[in-house]
Amino acid sequence: MDFKQWMTHQKLSQGSIKKYYGALEGALSKWVIEANLTQHNILKITDPNHFNTLYTQILNLPIFKDRDFTGHTMYSNALKKYAEFLATFSIQTIENDIEEIITNSSISSTQKTQLINARIGQGQFRKDLLHYWEQCAVTGFQSHELLVASHIKPWSKSSNEERLDPYNGLLLIPNIDKVFDKGLISFSENGSILISQFLPEANMLGIDSKMKVNLTKKHQVYMQYHRDYLYKK
Repeated sequence: MDFKQWMTHQKLSQGSIKKYYGALEGALSKWVIEANLTQHNILKITDPNHFNTLYTQILNLPIFKDRDFTGHTMYSNALKKYAEFLATFSIQTIENDIEEIITNSSISSTQKTQLINARIGQGQFRKDLLHYWEQCAVTGFQSHELLVASHIKPWSKSSNEERLDPYNGLLLIPNIDKVFDKGLISFSENGSILISQFLPEANMLGIDSKMKVNLTKKHQVYMQYHRDYLYKK
């Protein structure tokens, strides 16, 4: 289901659908590109966390504040609707993964519980990463409630055993988690950060070429997969 279909399903009028879609595709995308907040049309963003970060930045743009006021909040309403759409998409993806786990007769009830908890960011996998890393694996940031239990080899490509293996995980602050998940950064065999050419604004996210992560031999097979199949060279 695309954004226009979702808005139709939400019973928005055709006029509102046209205005919101046009605002996101046109003026709003133009403003964020000109402000060097992203290089892409907003409607190409499918990750809700990435969009929410951009959303906050857009609200502080002078041109947005001016045009949203004169446009009777049409631009902010368009952003809110797209945020709702992406949140729905994200929830549905997780629900589909959980349904697949539940209906898999080859795994035990105990493992099903572990996998479901891992999928929603709770449970033993997160506990294991908190115990192993204690802080963000890259920056040293220590507030556990803000750290993300991130799989190195993606959930969708991992076996059930790999999904629960703490060596297939990094504990990361949200901005690093998102660019790592999208393959815009990776890490070399010695742990040095690799920054994709498709992330020229890395410094705006607090990411620099001196960053490192301490990888063991058990991490290497997963990180090799990330470099080979996810990292955008």
